Amino acid sequence: MIKNTMLFPTVVALSTALFSAASMADTGVEFVSQDWQVACDNTLTCRLAGYQAENDSGLPVSVLLVRKAGASAGVDGRVKLGGAKESSSKALMKLGDRHRISVFINDKSYGETKPFSAAAGNAELTPTQTTALLDALTRSSKIELVLRNSRWQLSDKGASAVMLKADEVQGRVGTSSAFIARNGVTKPNSSVLAPKATPKLRFVAPTPKAVPANKKKFAMRSSQLATMMRSTMKDVDSDCPNLPDNSPWRINRLNSTQLLVQHECWTGAYNMGMGAWVINDSKPYKPTLVTTGATDYDKGKITSVQKGRGIGDCLAKKEWIWTGKAFQKSHESTTGLCRLIEAGGAWSLPTYVTDVKVAQ
Repeated sequence: MIKNTMLFPTVVALSTALFSAASMADTGVEFVSQDWQVACDNTLTCRLAGYQAENDSGLPVSVLLVRKAGASAGVDGRVKLGGAKESSSKALMKLGDRHRISVFINDKSYGETKPFSAAAGNAELTPTQTTALLDALTRSSKIELVLRNSRWQLSDKGASAVMLKADEVQGRVGTSSAFIARNGVTKPNSSVLAPKATPKLRFVAPTPKAVPANKKKFAMRSSQLATMMRSTMKDVDSDCPNLPDNSPWRINRLNSTQLLVQHECWTGAYNMGMGAWVINDSKPYKPTLVTTGATDYDKGKITSVQKGRGIGDCLAKKEWIWTGKAFQKSHESTTGLCRLIEAGGAWSLPTYVTDVKVAQ
């Protein structure tokens, strides 16, 4: 959950709160160093995103490098441009599917990217450009993306650290496939970790009308609900300070015996969070907390979308789906650092992914 009290006084926003250290939990790894970040999901796919220098907000740019786990996995690269300056804004306004972005490393041209995709909002790097970029990022380099008369400069600061973190997560350190050859090749590529299976979830659509005609309608006072939900949290004052107030409870039936109940938990300058619990509609109620940071619920899907700062150029997202008896987390990601690339953030950088099938 991101409350405004946890949010970020500087432009690096998400890097401070979400990526301050790596976590090797099943939910993935997040790590930031200066102008670069890495997010590895629970399948061991790693996504490395780099940006312009923090103080160069007039010509924002981001490159995304994606590598799956496995000894033979390659690296795919994409570039996304943003811009507040008049010259770059005009160039971007005219950027269409037929245009290509030129890549220069240490003033040497590595040709044009593949055609810009207006639908995706980015351009794919060629294999030659990706290889040259990976090599350049291991040392101090001048990296520029050029479109007409505008030149966007990609920072190399922090790239080596996040590349090494990706190597660690995927078990590549000391192998020939490592991004960073820290101590040379000391292990065979066969020691590289294989991809982990994507967890499979079965989405079950709620049945709000599945109630016997003779069943008593659920009714409970707000104060009783609040007292019941307090037992699901260790620190109510921190997790759900608005629980005791008079704001209304929202109740949605999930099936013939279970309900989803929601209540506002906290608010801030540009974020808010609803508490979401599953309870039985009669004793024993057995309340189960799903989250205190929900922002939306729709037909069996709970969503949390929180801004890294007020202008909304970086977001954190979580989703939970109804599986018939409980809500299970189906997705967790951020859109990267707060670097003015575009509204809503530059990329989707998941740390938890699932394969969701709809029950027939």
